[in-house]
Amino acid sequence: MLKMNDDLEGALREYLALLDREEYFEAHEVLEEAWHPLRLSGHPLRNLVKGLINGAITFEHIKRNSKNMPFKAQKVIASYERYKHMSTSRIEYAELFARACKKIELLKVKHNEVFDVLVS
Repeated sequence: MLKMNDDLEGALREYLALLDREEYFEAHEVLEEAWHPLRLSGHPLRNLVKGLINGAITFEHIKRNSKNMPFKAQKVIASYERYKHMSTSRIEYAELFARACKKIELLKVKHNEVFDVLVS
């Protein structure tokens, strides 16, 4: 059985690969599976992971062009925005978290018509 940290590292790697393939719902699912034990244990990175989960779901709303998509996307991305500052060089798996945040930021730029107030 893998340790929780091994599960998180693997989930982050898979999350990044799925974002590259624009498989946002699947990226959300992979990271959510690793998030549950973090949440239950009160792990300090649980909110950052939850923010990345919501980051992926944001782009699934855009991909599906769901009803009220701009509103839904802006509402869901707020969780990512609230916790992205936790991705620092001092955390476990800092490089993977930094890459994940960079991907979300690049997706926000790609979809700047939805996030014009969040993209600098």
